[in-house]
Amino acid sequence: MFDKILIANRGEIACRVIDTCRRLGVATVAVYSDADRDARHVQMADQAVHLGGPAPADSYLRGDRVIAAAQATGAQAIHPGYGFLSENPEFVDAVVAAGLVFIGPSAAAIRAMGLKDAAKALMEKAGVPVVPGYHGADQDPDHLAAEAARIGYPVLIKAVAGGGGKGMRRVDDPSAFADALESARSEAQGAFGNPAVLIEKYILQPRHIEVQVFGDGARAVHLYERDCSLQRRHQKVIEEAPAPGMTPEMREAMGGAAVRAAEAIGYAGAGTIEFIVDGADGLRPDGFWFMEMNTRLQVEHPVTEAVTGIDLVEWQLRVASGEALPARQDDIALTGHAFEARLYAEDVSAGFLPATGRLAHLRFADHARIETGVRPGDAISPWYDPMIAKVVTHGATRAIALRALEQALVDTEVAGSVTNLDFLIALTRHAGFKRGEVDTGLIARDLPSLLDGGAEDRAALVLGVIGLAGLADPAKRGGKTLWQPLRRTIAWEGGQAVLEVTGPGAARVTLDRAHEVRWQSGRWWVDGQPCRHRVVTHPAGVGVFGGRVVHLTPLDPLARKAADGAGDGVTRSPMPGLVKAVHVTAGQTVAAGDRLVVLEAMKMEHSLTAAADGVVAEVLAQAGDQVEAGAPLIRLEPADG
Repeated sequence: MFDKILIANRGEIACRVIDTCRRLGVATVAVYSDADRDARHVQMADQAVHLGGPAPADSYLRGDRVIAAAQATGAQAIHPGYGFLSENPEFVDAVVAAGLVFIGPSAAAIRAMGLKDAAKALMEKAGVPVVPGYHGADQDPDHLAAEAARIGYPVLIKAVAGGGGKGMRRVDDPSAFADALESARSEAQGAFGNPAVLIEKYILQPRHIEVQVFGDGARAVHLYERDCSLQRRHQKVIEEAPAPGMTPEMREAMGGAAVRAAEAIGYAGAGTIEFIVDGADGLRPDGFWFMEMNTRLQVEHPVTEAVTGIDLVEWQLRVASGEALPARQDDIALTGHAFEARLYAEDVSAGFLPATGRLAHLRFADHARIETGVRPGDAISPWYDPMIAKVVTHGATRAIALRALEQALVDTEVAGSVTNLDFLIALTRHAGFKRGEVDTGLIARDLPSLLDGGAEDRAALVLGVIGLAGLADPAKRGGKTLWQPLRRTIAWEGGQAVLEVTGPGAARVTLDRAHEVRWQSGRWWVDGQPCRHRVVTHPAGVGVFGGRVVHLTPLDPLARKAADGAGDGVTRSPMPGLVKAVHVTAGQTVAAGDRLVVLEAMKMEHSLTAAADGVVAEVLAQAGDQVEAGAPLIRLEPADG
């Protein structure tokens, strides 16, 4: 076993690796950027080395600096986590050349699976089923369009390099193919430095089921499957193990195919074989196809750990240090059911746009496994993935584990940034999902009802007013002096209410109508009904949790309203990001829905379109500009103006 390793990553995965290293007595070295100088993973590690500026290209992607840090601190090996350098074969070669150990597969194995087209050809030779499609080298747009027509619509355009849904577009009609191809190529070039794509048949009722594999370079085992079908924009939201509806025959077929795939490339370490599965008529041994291999530890690995009792990071360290596989296939048992929900700083109502902010308040359930890289007071940076935490639960049955996940999310409290917490809770309550009826289109198909599930919680809003008035403090709930009769207006950003204290521990809050509030028997009561809500006062205002999440920010009369200038025809940046392209010029006539600007943020491209017909009066940004949230980009005037 190693004495000391360097972790070439940040955030929750760096913290996760440190946890196992502490248990094994292995010292750790963290690396960090300017933006992460005071980050949780830096605090947890035994040593820390500064890499450079906040942009990944200046820090976490600087393989030379990472290797130099390992050598300077006496680390024997480098754990890459996921993302950044984890699947970069040139980095692996450099690590080995420096006399260090890369905790992961060989550069040859990464190269074999790094390009989706070549990987599919290799899998066909290994007897692994692959999705019908075009994986050739001819990237001429006309040729690709012809191949799409041959395969038959709908098709999926996919970048041959990378993953995470980047450079991926579904196309339902030939007329949309050219624009989708251009967009996918641009995003792939920006994310991976490689614009090449492949074309695949789009399975109409697809499920995304992946198999965890582990090899020692000679042989491999599988640790069963995970269902990752709950996705939005090709990004996973909730994962589970085992897959709902899995049969012994299907599991044997998929597990066998995954092991053949890993052994075909002499795979060492943790990896995941991802399959697309036709869920239209139940799970069948002839209804799954190889999609890609992730030659690293997956974000969702904790659900596999929960159902097998195996620490995959420990296995990574042991195999990388020269041990053989710690277990045989027959030794690996599957017990119970597990879920993982990804809690993000993102605005669901605005199309899941990434968000930033400082975490004024953060509290997690104490009955769930929490994987996080942040603490209260930390900032969600625009430079990196906006994940706040992974919430993991395990139970004897799927129903028990799902109920535990719902409760863990209800017990979670986050303030200082908008999050997808309400959305995750709504998913746990979705009737079809509770029955195990999942496919990759569920979220898009049922998005309106999932958002309606988070409709206004009037009790939460009323209790938020109580919090803003300073009456939620436990010391003030029953005091006659502090709750003496008074009447005043309570204002916050976006609204106001009239508060009247009607007696000890009792008040009336008037919004569009009056609501009676009292503190009794250790809980809040609103309009005669007991509430499970928790009112939390924090530096950014008041948060109400336990029902629909409500945040109220005290009104600053000196601050300029964000609404000032609303209706002025200005298209503003919805988040911090890089202007990738501007598609209009001053004087140009545009129609509602026309693309104006392409913004890159959180490694994804976002198209900003015209809200109405008009004429471009001013172009206020250009390609290459780094802009903040709210920055004006394009100003339109009415066409007849």
